[in-house]
Amino acid sequence: MLTHDLAIGYAKPLISNINLTLPKRSMTCLVGANGTGKTTFLRTLAGLQRPLSGVVEVDGKAISTLSPAQISRLVSVVLTDKVADSLITVNELVAMGRMPYTGFLGRLPDDDQKIVADSIARLGIDNISDCRLQEISDGQRQRAFIARALAQQTPIIILDEPTAFLDFRSRAEVMELLQHLAHDDGKSVLLSTHELDQAERFGDWYWVMEEGRIMSETHLPMRLRNST
Repeated sequence: MLTHDLAIGYAKPLISNINLTLPKRSMTCLVGANGTGKTTFLRTLAGLQRPLSGVVEVDGKAISTLSPAQISRLVSVVLTDKVADSLITVNELVAMGRMPYTGFLGRLPDDDQKIVADSIARLGIDNISDCRLQEISDGQRQRAFIARALAQQTPIIILDEPTAFLDFRSRAEVMELLQHLAHDDGKSVLLSTHELDQAERFGDWYWVMEEGRIMSETHLPMRLRNST
């Protein structure tokens, strides 16, 4: 995934002239203060929001030219949006990750059911797989959404504050899992976070959003670390 002269925002651009390449087999952490446009940027990269100008390119094609079905086989997303249907079970939610391959109707084939079960197991939520989303904690729900992204089996995973509702131990476990997905499974993982200590510990690359721009960094700038 890469961008060409990308401008993001709504009526007016929040950030313009974004030219970045998301590294493969790496975990990239997007850091910056609240209100700088991190979520807008992630949504634009994922094809959920149109850029004001410029191009987001995936697999050599502009994401704006791809259908939702095509995008869903390339990019999986975990956002902080509210759950629309809290009556579905964890297993049903994670199974939605297979829809780009199986469609919305019918029973999942055995191979797809195994992918769903394995994804649930890797997030450590086997014991709540039959629970409805309204019955579990925020942290468990966040793990379920990450499991859905894992079941989607895309080369790119984009996550907006994936550890926001987790305790300290769980945050480290999830970051370690995402790091393994990048290094061992060969995925490009991009996540936004306020946990700078976790970003430094697990991240390979850092995109720093500040003062109306995004800088590609290999280490967190000291000025940002001291001001957050």
